[in-house]
Parts: sequence; structure tokens; C-alpha cells
Amino acid sequence: MAQESKTPAPFRTSIGGQALIEGILMRGVDRQAIVCRKSDGTLVSRVDPLKLSKDKHPWMGYPFIRGVVNFLDSMVNGVKAITWSAEQQPEDEQGEPDKFDLWIQKHFSDETAEKIILYTAVVLGIALSVGLFALLPTFLAGLLNRLVPLGVWRGLAEGIFRLAIFLGYLKLVCSRQKDIYRVFQYHGAEHKTIFCYEAGLPLTVENARMQSRFHPRCGTSFLFIVIFISILVFSFVRTEGTLARMGLHLLLLPVVVSISYEIIKWAGRSDSALARIASAPGKAVQHLTTAEPDDSMLEVAIESLKLVLPEEKGSDAW
Repeated sequence: MAQESKTPAPFRTSIGGQALIEGILMRGVDRQAIVCRKSDGTLVSRVDPLKLSKDKHPWMGYPFIRGVVNFLDSMVNGVKAITWSAEQQPEDEQGEPDKFDLWIQKHFSDETAEKIILYTAVVLGIALSVGLFALLPTFLAGLLNRLVPLGVWRGLAEGIFRLAIFLGYLKLVCSRQKDIYRVFQYHGAEHKTIFCYEAGLPLTVENARMQSRFHPRCGTSFLFIVIFISILVFSFVRTEGTLARMGLHLLLLPVVVSISYEIIKWAGRSDSALARIASAPGKAVQHLTTAEPDDSMLEVAIESLKLVLPEEKGSDAW
């Protein structure tokens, strides 16, 4: 009697990704890969060894420390990947470098200029995010408090403003731009491909296409959890002065990020009802940050994932 073939048992991988400009970054256990589609339809790729802060300083990988460290590592690697993906597109679509970039390139060596531009972009990105989603809600709630004394409800008002700005930004700014919509399609392709791999199915366009585009470990879910946890943590701030509250919120942000990271790490590996409840709001928001990809985008995601698959099966288990 012939032995029936068995489908590999599903599991959760630690491999994660990021949508780029006409491409996808996949990060594996020991390396990361970027695959982009050029204007002529061909694929171009690069694979780099993964260098994380915890590799040099093991204490940075401890719980409630690794959240902030991994967030910063992801920001740096993400900006590098986006820059590289943009460089693969036709020159007339890349845009002219601004005056700051030109000044840096003129006064420093190529390697130093690249680092300055990279870390400037990271700092500005973090500053924009903090200003828009952390400080602005506190400022608006302070204005509202002058009109209607909020008392103990001030923290909740800040959280509502924070959530409204976050969703409004995604809906009104990001999703209305054609180029950003294509990035959201690649985002969906990334999720579908990882789900296909986690299901133990062969990595084909047909198998990936049938998967969900809403993944519990998505960065969108992480940001939503950050907003929710910030409401809880910032509720302990009893200072009435708006500037003082802003300062305390800044000091507490690493705490918020650390707690949020541990929650999404737990929710990503758990099958419990509580984990599904915790993941549900973030997955709902992914309706705004992912879109159904076409087959060519799935091909890019599959190729990127294949480049980071571990040699030792199961070593990438979440």
C-alpha cells in the first residue's frame, strides 16, 4: 500500500518583511534580501548579512529592552532598503536630490555622506512620528481642556485624538496616492507569501494568492497596539500643564514601545482567544495599509522570501 504524502505541519516563522518601492524586503534569521522589479519587468535583488545590535550587545535582546532596539534597527534597515529600491527605478522617476543632500555629498566622502543622509532620514522620520502621533494629540487635548475641563478623562481624550490622527493620516494621505497604493499592494503580497510559507505550502503564486493579506505580526498592528498601550501608560501622568505632559510622554515612549513589542510578539505565536482579540483591531486597520496584489507582486515576494529561507529547517520558528 502506497504511503500517503503528508503536508508539513503549519508553524509561525520569525521571517518578516517590508514593502518597498516596486519591491519587498524580507528579513530572515541571519540575512535579509531585497527584490525589486525594474521598469523593464526584470527582477533585481541583493542579499546582505543581518547585523543587529543584540549581536554585539546580548543584553539588547532581553525582554522589555529588545522592543526599542528592534524598532530602531528596523527603522535604519528600512530606510536603507527604501533608498536602494528607489535607486532601481528609472532616473526620471527618482527625483532630484534636495539642497541638503547635495551639500552633504559635496563636503563628505561617499560613504560618510551616505551615512549622514541615512541617519538624518531616520531621525526626521522618528521626529515626525513622535510629533504627529504623540505630541500633537497631547496639545489638542490641552486646548480642549481649556474649553471643557476633562479631569481624569484627559488621557482618554488624548488617546482618541491619537487614534483619529493615525487613521485619518492613513485614509486621507497615504491611501489616496497612487504610488503609496502600489506599496500597499506589495505589503499585501508580503503577508500572503509569509502565510503561504507558514502553512507549509509550496511557494507558488497560486498558493500565495489564496492567503489572507492580514497578518497579526504586521507593523500596522504594532502601531495600533502602541496607541492603545500609550492610552493606558499615559493615564498615570497626572500633570495638568500641556508642556509638562508632552515631556513626560516623551520619557514614557520607550516604555510604551517595549510593552507593545512584547504583546505583538506574544499575539503572533498564540492561538488563544485573547491573542485573537488583541490582534483583531490591528488586522482591521490593515484594510487601509494593504491591498490585493497582482501576480507580478506575488512573484517578487516569493523570490525575496526564498532568498532568506534558513538552511536548517525550523530554525526560523517564531
